Amino acid sequence: MQKLQFGVAYYPEHWPQERWAEDIRLMQAAHVTVARLGEFAWSSMEPVEGQFNFAWLEKAIEMLAEAGIATVLGTPTAAPPAWLAQKYPTTLATEETGRQAQFGNRCHYCVNSPEFHTASRRIVQAMAARFGSSPHVIGWQLDNEYNRVCYCDHCRAEFQAFLRERYGTLDELNRHWSTAYWSQSYSDWAQIPIPIGPHNPGLMLVFRHFVTRSYQNFQQAQLDELRPHLPPSVWVTHNFMGWFGAFDHYTLTRDIDFASWDWYIGTGHIDYLTTGAIHDLTRGFKQKNFWLMETQPGNVNWSKTNNVLNRGEARAMAWHAVAHGADALLYWQWRSALGGQEQYHGSLIDQSGRQRPFFDEAKRIGQEFAQVADLLFGSIIQSKVALLNCYDSRWSLEFQRHNSEFDYVRHLTHWYRALAARNLNVDVISADAALDQYELVIAPALLVLDEARAEKLKAFVQRGGRLVLTVRTGMKDRHNALLPQRQPGTLAELAGVEVVDYYSLLEPVPVAGELFQGTSQLWAERLQILDGQSPVVLACFGASNGWLDDQVAIALNPYGNGFVYTVGAYLDVASQQALTDQILNDARLEMFETPPGIEVRPRTLVNGEPVYFIINHTRLPQTVSLPWAAFDHLTGKISAGEMEFAGYAVAIVTRQKD
Repeated sequence: MQKLQFGVAYYPEHWPQERWAEDIRLMQAAHVTVARLGEFAWSSMEPVEGQFNFAWLEKAIEMLAEAGIATVLGTPTAAPPAWLAQKYPTTLATEETGRQAQFGNRCHYCVNSPEFHTASRRIVQAMAARFGSSPHVIGWQLDNEYNRVCYCDHCRAEFQAFLRERYGTLDELNRHWSTAYWSQSYSDWAQIPIPIGPHNPGLMLVFRHFVTRSYQNFQQAQLDELRPHLPPSVWVTHNFMGWFGAFDHYTLTRDIDFASWDWYIGTGHIDYLTTGAIHDLTRGFKQKNFWLMETQPGNVNWSKTNNVLNRGEARAMAWHAVAHGADALLYWQWRSALGGQEQYHGSLIDQSGRQRPFFDEAKRIGQEFAQVADLLFGSIIQSKVALLNCYDSRWSLEFQRHNSEFDYVRHLTHWYRALAARNLNVDVISADAALDQYELVIAPALLVLDEARAEKLKAFVQRGGRLVLTVRTGMKDRHNALLPQRQPGTLAELAGVEVVDYYSLLEPVPVAGELFQGTSQLWAERLQILDGQSPVVLACFGASNGWLDDQVAIALNPYGNGFVYTVGAYLDVASQQALTDQILNDARLEMFETPPGIEVRPRTLVNGEPVYFIINHTRLPQTVSLPWAAFDHLTGKISAGEMEFAGYAVAIVTRQKD
């Protein structure tokens, strides 16, 4: 179990050693409990191949420990040094254009390069031998933000070997990919390219699996060197990037202890109904609490307009993350470097070494984290609602959107927002995860369907669960080929309907029922009741293109002890909320009604009781009505009935017992 941690990314290698004590004194003043070190310091740790200099890092770790600050060490493989690129130029990745990546940024490596694997193993093994048993190092971060896809000849050969392993024979591959189409049939594994731009859908999908396997192998190489040196209490993680889609995160997180992610707003301000989904996604990778390894302190430097967050907004963001399962929040970064590509990025300390205005807000967050750390120790998020996330379905849709505005993540988030507006905890989990703990499961655009998934969903509904099937569900198999049945494939028996046809929309079409009168945007599917079935029709399309006029848009079908909603419309926001509210009422799931901009989220304490995070995500004063008296662990006050919240105010409350 993790204790709530507050921290920063610190780069002592950027500064004279005589400055470190002052940095650490200021960290103590800000109630920092953990610092991340080393993840970009390869050239400082191994200035020459095979010659290591860890004295400076050891000194920094010791000085932090003396101040009560623990260390998370990053393996530095995201920033390979110049000598490596010079001596082993094949370690540099090849871009889609055929141009070799240039040294001087980050993640410029070919993830499959044998020379890069050898060098990575060497530096990780040396770090592990030196610091693995250190009582001051509580955890390790592997690499930093996996992201590069390489198109070099070596990767192509590796990809062809991967295909041979996956399919066994070219006959099988040709059959699954329908390569007779456009005369694409392969007679030699060496003929198969890495897809660049549009290509055979089967080839494109399996290449994403290859990218996933490539990073999995690279990650495992580091784990093999690291873990033999670590005591059981020391964990290993990686900092992912939310909805980044180059690989399957559920596969990559199997071998690490928990997931982390790096949260940046960029241009604009927090939209908690959307960012909550990314927190829940990251928690759902392992169905465990997570760390925020990097968070925006004020502003970034890489967005279109690098505006600063409003005063108080970062505090609301911090507690929003904790409310969704974050056990740590670290700011990137502590101090602005004098040189390098990120000179304008926000920090707690400026280039002169003095506190920026944001420092005081960070200090308050650190103080509050310390105040409730014991209360929250071991607490978890418990959800009765799951959103199924499928990378294969996402990739398939991205390859062939059929409507340029149809975005898988936006569609999933459209469903999430309606749930979040009612303050329900939601797990965003793999479409292949177990469903035993849930009462409501929503499968947004679960395009890729096989028998195993279908049987799991049938069992869920059979035992009394409520399942929502949305547009573009049940169209493809695992090889990205169309299923021989109409949508929703083998789920038609559950749904009681099938999709007669689907329509990419130039303009919204009307949809109406007892719950709402609204529109379907971007996409619509004409549903037909199956013979012998009698689902309840909840809404129909209105007059539009003639094909959809008066046809079934949404249906509810009983199956076993449960129910299946088939939603053939991409509803407008108000209609989506009305439908979601009805589904939640039908499932008897408790909603917490709050004014717009007010979030209420529970974490479950080790004693089984809930603790509620109440956050005002607006700059305006708000009033929240509570159905019971509450004790606020930040102020020490008891409130009954209504609580007043200033802009960006936060309360952490437990129910006051009589």
